[in-house]
Amino acid sequence: MLMKKTLVIFYAIIIYAIAELVWWGYMLVNLNPSRKGMIMGEGMMFIMVFLVGAYFLHKSLNKEAKLHEQKKNFLLSVTHELKSPLASIKILLQTIQKRDLNREQILNFIDKSLLDVERLDDMVENMLLAAKIENRSYSFPKAEFNLSVLVDSIVNRLQISKCDCNQQIISAEIEPNVKITGDKFALTSVVTNLIENAVKYSSPCETVFVKLFEKEGRIIFQVADHGIGIADTEKNRIFERFYRVGSEDTRNTKGTGLGLYIVKEVLDKHQASIKVKDNRPAGSIFEVVFA
Repeated sequence: MLMKKTLVIFYAIIIYAIAELVWWGYMLVNLNPSRKGMIMGEGMMFIMVFLVGAYFLHKSLNKEAKLHEQKKNFLLSVTHELKSPLASIKILLQTIQKRDLNREQILNFIDKSLLDVERLDDMVENMLLAAKIENRSYSFPKAEFNLSVLVDSIVNRLQISKCDCNQQIISAEIEPNVKITGDKFALTSVVTNLIENAVKYSSPCETVFVKLFEKEGRIIFQVADHGIGIADTEKNRIFERFYRVGSEDTRNTKGTGLGLYIVKEVLDKHQASIKVKDNRPAGSIFEVVFA
């Protein structure tokens, strides 16, 4: 609302300034008819410079308005993302406390609680890493480690069934002993975000395919899903901070809009590239290439 008022005031000032300029030009021409050409020429030049400046200021205000809206949606999303697992953990613990459960039931409830804790931990780590990247306070310390082991452990952790048949939803083909020199903490966030996004935007019981292999001296990591897909017009924007696919009115998936922003920033620091391709018959393929 405040941003809309600012834009209205901005447009009113622009219109007033141009009207005043035209009026003073008219008065000067009447006072000095012999200098009409010079006055009109200088006036037109001034108006042109003024309009160019106003155009770029307008773009800046619009960009700020969109960022403000995205930040507001981000705060709403974070609030919802925090409340959901916290409510689940609370219910599970209250059930353990109030009911006479056997050991197997208690362990099952504890396992579910730990999954929610891990979900909260991933979200907090995402927000902290995004803040450090934005503030340029993260140094990305690099060391050699086994990427195959890392991807395998993340796949196993995220291997949560979304359907009653209790089938696996992540199918992984991981070439063994693929080693890389990089920031293990940051690359953990990259792998986690890409797989979580694929699961999140897929229908229940749809399989997400994860591949890690070496080819011609390059390390390639792929995550493919059969979800809603990404329109060509949005493929260049999905890595922007706070940006999420679709509109706020129609979107029904959870998220903060930080995951893919972190992915792109981390990969840039590792001189790696990421491409988004259409899957067939539906969905998306995210392909990361480490040179």
